[in-house]
Amino acid sequence: MQQFTFEELIDHTLCITGYDGDEACVTVPEQFGGVPVTMLSDGIFKGHAEITAVKLPDAVTFLGGFVFDGCTQLHRLTLPAALRDIFQYTFVRCGLEEIELPAGVHSIPPFAFKDCTQLRRVVCPPGLQRIHAWAFEGCTALTDLQYDPATQVSEDAFAARK
Repeated sequence: MQQFTFEELIDHTLCITGYDGDEACVTVPEQFGGVPVTMLSDGIFKGHAEITAVKLPDAVTFLGGFVFDGCTQLHRLTLPAALRDIFQYTFVRCGLEEIELPAGVHSIPPFAFKDCTQLRRVVCPPGLQRIHAWAFEGCTALTDLQYDPATQVSEDAFAARK
C-alpha cells in the first residue's frame, strides 16, 4: 500500500510532503483531486531501502533535499522532462548506477549525489550551467560524466570537504 500526504502550493499545485509504504515500485500520483503534483518535499522516500523503482509525474519541477536518501536498491531513475531544480542531498546515499538529467536542470548543487557509491554514469543536459563543489563527493564508481564543455565545473565537484 502506498499513501501520500499533500500540501497545496501558492500556485495551486501540490507538493508531496510525505510517503508511507513498503512497496518496491512506487508511483507518485500525477494529481490529487484534479490538482497536479509539481514538487516532492524533503526526505519523502528517506530510508526506504526496499524501493527499486519510482515513477514520477511529468509535471514535477522540483525535488527537495534527501528525497531518495538511503534508497539503496534504486539503481535507475527516469526524471520528468519538466524538472528544473534539484536540491542539495536529493540523491544522497542512494543506489543509483546511472541517471540522465533533463534539459531544464541548470545546475547540480553541492552534495546532490553525495556518497552514491554505485553511481557510474551521469548524462547532463547541454544547458547545464554549473556543477557545484562536492556535487559528486564520495561517488567512487563514477567513470562517465557527460556534460557540455561550456558547463562550469567546480574544481571540488568530486572532492571531499576539507
